[in-house]
Amino acid sequence: MVAPERSLRADAQRNRDAVLDTASRLFAERGDAVQMDEIAERAGLGVGTVYRHFADKRALLAAIVGRRFAAATELARSAEQLRDPWAAFEALLNGYLETAQEDAAFRRAILGPEEPDWDEVAAQKSEFSSIVARIVARAVDAGRVRRDFTHEDFILLTRGAIANMNGADWHRYLTLLTEGLAVDR
Repeated sequence: MVAPERSLRADAQRNRDAVLDTASRLFAERGDAVQMDEIAERAGLGVGTVYRHFADKRALLAAIVGRRFAAATELARSAEQLRDPWAAFEALLNGYLETAQEDAAFRRAILGPEEPDWDEVAAQKSEFSSIVARIVARAVDAGRVRRDFTHEDFILLTRGAIANMNGADWHRYLTLLTEGLAVDR
């Protein structure tokens, strides 16, 4: 179980953040081979401190994903404020993928063999998905995105781009896809 961030003392919050930052780097470098005691050592903490915040690696991955979804939700809120439906869609899509490019641990968690514990990040994921659904619906209703595109397709599109971030030109991949989605006016 992940400890709620709001109720932590300042020192406990610093420790939690240190564990998340260290774990993100290590998971990005080596994937599931990383052990909790190694994360603790690299973060300069005792292993008990790590386990006080995260019951296991799966809970730790869920927290990494939750942190990214919280940031993505802020990005989605900003994109939703744009007047032009296509500009809002593009801002959300490009912004989400740009931040995913910077977070290899998040990419690994999303695409990796062990799925994160979505129960741990249900609130963040739900809020993000609701905003994505509104932005997609607005772009479709405005005739800027093909009529059969849904918010579930947004997930497919982003997962494809994320899968192509390891060496491939994912920007080109994304351009080809979005040009295929856009409705000419």
